Amino acid sequence: MATKILLVDDEKLIVKGIKFSLEQDGMEVTTSHDGEEGLELAKKNKFDLIVLDIMLPKMDGLEICQNIREFSNVPIIMLTAKSEDMDKIMGLEYGADDYLTKPFNVLELKARIKAILRRENRKKPQAAEHDDSKIITIRDITVDLNTKRVMMSGQEINLTAKEFDLLEILIETPDKVYTREELLSTVWGYDYPGDVRTVDVHVRRLREKVEEKPSEPKYVHTKWGVGYYFK
Repeated sequence: MATKILLVDDEKLIVKGIKFSLEQDGMEVTTSHDGEEGLELAKKNKFDLIVLDIMLPKMDGLEICQNIREFSNVPIIMLTAKSEDMDKIMGLEYGADDYLTKPFNVLELKARIKAILRRENRKKPQAAEHDDSKIITIRDITVDLNTKRVMMSGQEINLTAKEFDLLEILIETPDKVYTREELLSTVWGYDYPGDVRTVDVHVRRLREKVEEKPSEPKYVHTKWGVGYYFK
């Protein structure tokens, strides 16, 4: 089955070029030139990955990304015309998996897409019976590694794919301290072009969801100068 990509960008020439290049690799590409339509397409269809420009008419890419994260963990690559680090970090804070700064080479975009899809495919479980040993409960938090669901005091919370991956690594080995570099290479892959600030952003977002007081965490702790661990 062909890989399904949603491409949302208001620059029609860029869209045409990217669409042609991805289709040459056998991908099925759906396009949109405004934010509202892009979000509706994401809601009504199942895509393997979304390429999303930040600057869009009707609704900007960051808002779309935030909306998508309320109902889907589909990988998202953000496109931005700005080069400031804060813009890139903001994209990741809203739930994006990667970013590219315009102008970029379409071959670089294709490489990022393929790297993310490889990681996602490696994480897909093989058909097997439900394994109760893959359910971890520590105090108020329960993590089901089979279904990728997280419960806090009996209430399900919605984590992005990367937030769940971080939590899974940490909770499987309580008290083990992971460096930010280890978490970056494990969750994002050795070929991920970002830096360790990406880990800090996602840990902060994870704490906001699983901690009663994120500034005084009970679960996800910082080992200053080293990294993070689950208590």
